[in-house]
Amino acid sequence: MKATQSLHQLGQSLWLDNITRDLLNNGRLEQYIEELSVTGLTSNPTIFDHAIKNSGAYDAAILKGLEKGRTGEDLFFDLALEDLVRAADLFRPIYDATKGVDGWVSLEVSPLLAHDTAGTVAAARELSVRANRPNLFIKIPGTPEGLRAIEEAIFAGVPVNVTLLFSREQYLAAAEAWLRGIERRIAAGLDPQVSSVASVFISRWDAAVAANVPEGLKNRLGIAIAGRIHSAYLDLLTNPRWRRAYNAGARPQRLLWASTGTKDPKVSDTLYIEALAAPFTVNTIPEATLNAFAAHGKAGPIMAADSALAEGLLAQFAQAGVDVDRLAARLQDEGAKSFVKSWTELLTVIESRSSALRKAA
Repeated sequence: MKATQSLHQLGQSLWLDNITRDLLNNGRLEQYIEELSVTGLTSNPTIFDHAIKNSGAYDAAILKGLEKGRTGEDLFFDLALEDLVRAADLFRPIYDATKGVDGWVSLEVSPLLAHDTAGTVAAARELSVRANRPNLFIKIPGTPEGLRAIEEAIFAGVPVNVTLLFSREQYLAAAEAWLRGIERRIAAGLDPQVSSVASVFISRWDAAVAANVPEGLKNRLGIAIAGRIHSAYLDLLTNPRWRRAYNAGARPQRLLWASTGTKDPKVSDTLYIEALAAPFTVNTIPEATLNAFAAHGKAGPIMAADSALAEGLLAQFAQAGVDVDRLAARLQDEGAKSFVKSWTELLTVIESRSSALRKAA
């Protein structure tokens, strides 16, 4: 049995952190579903940037869009939705079999709307309607500015993947925003079953402190932070307020591990996958990491329910001068700026490709 199958049997969902039209056209995604227990997929602007820049698979669709007068963000979302609708259909049997727990794909709203709550919610609703698939998450950053948009999107009935979370406090704020949206739906007599995941970024922690901590602490901060957040997640699952929402028909927001590709070539390329095994969570995995884990990874052991070990390790980081609260705020801020940069680069790539295709036509 492959390690991916073993991890799936432990109760963790494995999602692919990648989407390209070639991946869809050549049957590789179907192979991952059938052979590596992949049960969902996430995307981001950088993934689409690389996909469009490095492949001619989008050229015909770009030309078709140009003929209709589509440019910029409008053209991008046309291309992205074509891919993600196809992926959503591949995962639909899993979505149906799990009654909506698994089998999801994710699409990000424009990061240029980060400070525009109404604009973010309107965009999230529009993309959800355009996709017309029940298993599409709309990704909204869990920044202070994004929390209101998350609540409003959930209240509007839009499934949300809360992205760009780093610390326990950021995670809890995102979970609170989700729950407020659910409670408002219950009060309004609406269906409270609006799915959500909370995406916590792992490897960026270790990359941020690599040059400033003792050798024995390198590549251990992300896992320690994950342990702290996982314990908080388990507490929320049994929280009376959450239980009241379940009793009204809601389904819990699941915890998702993101940024789980190893950045340091000196350590195992499956480090974060093996360390973050936990039932009723998701691990969204870069394609190279997925294949490495299937080839030589080991599933488990399951993460501890309490955070005692994590807190002991975090105390060592504090002694080494690492202020995790300050670093979490910095990482989230840098991540938000990186999203905007990636988005701008993506639109530049689309414009460049469009220009070249116009000239060649």
